[in-house]
Formats: sequence, C-alpha cells, structure tokens
Amino acid sequence: MFRSRKRLGYVTLLGAVALLATACARFADRPAGTDGDLLAAATAGDTSAVQAALAADAELEARDGQGRTALMLAVNGNHLEVAQALVEAGADPDARDDRGDTPWLETGVTGSPELMRAVLAAGPDLATRNRFGGSPLHPAAERGHADFVAAILEETAIDVDRVNRLGWTALHEAVILGDGGEDHQRIVRLLLDHGADAAVPDSGGRTALDHARDNGDTAIAAILEQFQQP
Repeated sequence: MFRSRKRLGYVTLLGAVALLATACARFADRPAGTDGDLLAAATAGDTSAVQAALAADAELEARDGQGRTALMLAVNGNHLEVAQALVEAGADPDARDDRGDTPWLETGVTGSPELMRAVLAAGPDLATRNRFGGSPLHPAAERGHADFVAAILEETAIDVDRVNRLGWTALHEAVILGDGGEDHQRIVRLLLDHGADAAVPDSGGRTALDHARDNGDTAIAAILEQFQQP
C-alpha cells in the first residue's frame, strides 16, 4: 500500500509539473509587466485594457516572442477598436515581426476594409513587401476578400501589378489560388478595372488567362479575355 501511495504521489507531481510547463509555454512569448499586459489586451481585443496598459507606460512597440507588436496582434485578431486606439497612440504600421510581415501587410490576410482604413490612417509604406514579396493585395486576392480589394484599390495608390517572389501579380493569385466563384470573379474584374495588366506573365511565362483556362474557370477566363491584349 505504501508503494501504491508513493506511486500515486509521483503521478500527481508529474501532472502538476506538466500543467506548470504548459502555463509557462503559453506565456513565454510575452514580456513581463505592463508590456505583457498591453500585448495580452491587444490579443484579446480589450480596448480598455490596452488603454490602461498604455496609461501605465507600456511600451507601444513592445514585442512578443515572435516579434509581433500590439498593433500586429490587433490586426491578426481583427480587433478594429484596439487597432484604432493603437494607431491614435502612434503605433508603427510598418513594424516587422520575425516573419517579415507588418500590420499593414497583414490587413490583406484579415480582409477587413475597416481595419485596412484604420491602419492606413497611420501612414504605412505602400511599397513595402511581405515575406513572399507581395502587397496586401496578394493575400486578399487569394482569399477572396472582394470588399477589401475594392477598398484598397479605390482608396490607395497600391501597385496593382506588383510581382511577388513566385512571379505572380494579385491577378495571378486570384486566378491560380482562388476557387473561381463569385468573389474571385469580382476581384478579377476589380483588378482589371483598376489597371491590372492581364498580359503580365508569371515566372513560367504564363498569364492569368492561361491559368484560368488550365483550371477550367470559364467565367474568369471570359472576363480576362475581354481585357487580354492581342
């Protein structure tokens, strides 16, 4: 019986150690003190807690273990009010994380026009590139964020024909990685209406129209054919 109790105590101790290790891992990438409070509040979308942390002298550009600032965390979580509060406090829209992304670039992943406008108010560098060499247009076009694409094209001077490291423009992304549905059809039209060059080839020499035909996306191919130069 003594041996059984000893074994039970050992198992209990191991369980406690495991729980402690999990808790430590969860918070290991957050600085201690008010900086950590700011990052946690931004992650949670808690505007009041963000403002309280800033009032307690948290560093506005504090980074977590992945190099993300509070503004980046707010964008990642699609927390509009938090992003607005951080921008009003002077947050840097071009602060790069460890992957080379910035809050401005990440808005294309989130796909919220309102969030894009909030970060745009901070004056980001429109020529900056993400880790794949693209602009916010590339992930937005890929993911079918049609309202975002419309907003960024209409409200900024973003380069519609920027080519990323894969040799793709946003038009290529919409055609190659999209599903050919209504949102991607709308994105293709938006890009073309805002001056995208349908004849730009990718690194393999193929245009967006070539890829649309290969994929059997007849609706998108028909749109592109209207703009394809002879």
